[in-house]
Amino acid sequence: MTPRNKLYATFLTAAIAGYTYFAISLYRSKSTDVSFCMIKNVTGYACPSCGTTRAIQLLLQQRWIASLEMNPFGIIVLLLMAIVPFWIITDMVLKKDSFFKSYKKTETTIRKPWIAFILIVLVFLNWIWNLYKHL
Repeated sequence: MTPRNKLYATFLTAAIAGYTYFAISLYRSKSTDVSFCMIKNVTGYACPSCGTTRAIQLLLQQRWIASLEMNPFGIIVLLLMAIVPFWIITDMVLKKDSFFKSYKKTETTIRKPWIAFILIVLVFLNWIWNLYKHL
């Protein structure tokens, strides 16, 4: 399997898993305190991505501020889940590799130390936010 096909298979599998998890979360009882977050289940503390699913649900209800307060990662994840699978499928149908090229370019950019540092700081700040609001 070519690197392109491996990447596409990985992203499509992740998208299917994400859509499945999201569908399950929509029908899950709101009264339960059961969390699927392994970090939270083991440590009792929220991880940087805790609340992302609820943030996406709030976005779909057009509750923008509430979504941002829940977890800003929700916007990023929703955009990725809305765009990436369709981009990949379009590439596959048209026999193109525009997503693969964009991914490689993004990966090269993110590997620059100063950009990686900024992204790590943003994740860390989001984690602090998650911990703060759960106190």
